[in-house]
Amino acid sequence: MSKRTTYLTIIIIFFLAFLAGNFSEPQYFNRGVDYINLKFEILNFKFKLPNFPEKPFKLGLDLQGGVHLVYQADLSGIEEKDKGKVMDGLRDLIERRINLFGVREPVVQVQRERLIVELSGQVDPAQAVKEIGKTPFLEFREEKENFQEIIEKNKKVAETKEGVLEDPFQASPLTGRYLKSATLSFDQTTSKPLVSLEFNDEGAKIFEELTGKNVERILAIYIDGIPISTPVVREKIAGGKAQITGNFTISEAKELARNLSAGALPAPITLISQQTVGPTLGKISLERSLKAGIFGFLAILIFMILFYRIPGFFASISLLIYIAFNLALYKFIPVTLTLAGIAGFLLSMGMAVDANILIFSRMREELRQGKDFLISLEDGSRRAWPSIRDGNFCTILVGLILFGLGTSFVKGFALNLVIGNLIGMFTAIFITNNLLRIFQKLFQKQLWLWQ
Repeated sequence: MSKRTTYLTIIIIFFLAFLAGNFSEPQYFNRGVDYINLKFEILNFKFKLPNFPEKPFKLGLDLQGGVHLVYQADLSGIEEKDKGKVMDGLRDLIERRINLFGVREPVVQVQRERLIVELSGQVDPAQAVKEIGKTPFLEFREEKENFQEIIEKNKKVAETKEGVLEDPFQASPLTGRYLKSATLSFDQTTSKPLVSLEFNDEGAKIFEELTGKNVERILAIYIDGIPISTPVVREKIAGGKAQITGNFTISEAKELARNLSAGALPAPITLISQQTVGPTLGKISLERSLKAGIFGFLAILIFMILFYRIPGFFASISLLIYIAFNLALYKFIPVTLTLAGIAGFLLSMGMAVDANILIFSRMREELRQGKDFLISLEDGSRRAWPSIRDGNFCTILVGLILFGLGTSFVKGFALNLVIGNLIGMFTAIFITNNLLRIFQKLFQKQLWLWQ
């Protein structure tokens, strides 16, 4: 890389770091801009400098409070051996709907037949319920043994308005938990919109058995406990495909298909409790964690400068740039910050310094052998790279596994750890090395500053 390219690269990096730092903490820059704009106004200048957007960090439930929701699952139609599996499916489905790449960090817990959902940043429980959304519960119901008697009884109740209507259908084993896909279709004869369903292999077998024993009988389709369609089974149906027909508009059929495809609930749930909760850790814990991070950062700077001198000083500069890039990215995504996520960030900060230490140690060995400075830098970086690559790759791999299999708070920790490692490798290898190349002539004669 030529000197001109190196200088240009460093200028671009410092410019991006300036933007990232002010995007993370814009209030200081904006105060200066407001002061200058005020002077321009006094001097009758029409030109005004723009401010950085002030976008706050998203804090987790443990730091800023949120909404606590409790749902009751109806497992009356589920066999005892399958209840645990169904509850786990409910938890995973709801978490997927409200958790994008782990950045929202909801807390979704299972307690027997209840689901506890905690969302950070919400102050209105009704808004939180709306945000979770309503996923329709799909089920097929077959005729009860006394179907005709119930129909006659319901007619009398409707005429006399005395008594209670009874559902003539009973639950069957086939529900939305076996649904593979739902798509918008149109009836070939009437051109009316309908929803085509396709079940997985297990659901296809259940559907075939269910239609086989209900030939010439009604197999009702219910959505959220409401009968949508009551088709009569003419023959045993294989292949696991069915249709939901009704007086749908195209938009209604499309919305129903989309909601079912998004994840039909394996069991119906009812919201039984909702409340706004305060932060469990709050400002005091946040301030303490930030203080610990600042003290840790200063300790790293002091160690690097005292032990590695000039390289340590440049590593400290790249570490400042690393922090600016990380914080800006947290706001840009945005990442919901909890104490677990902050811990992942601080851990990745220490690992970013590890890469510098490996390079500097190898470079010292090369300098002690009497090699030229630039050659020592190149050889030190090249020989340290396998260790840096393998160490960070293993950490990133573990982070991805934790992100894929872990719960909400673990996902936040893993996400911040992976982001920090990727940016840490960039700053340690790319920024620090270019700074050393630029300023090596100023200190090259004072080898005690390098070795």
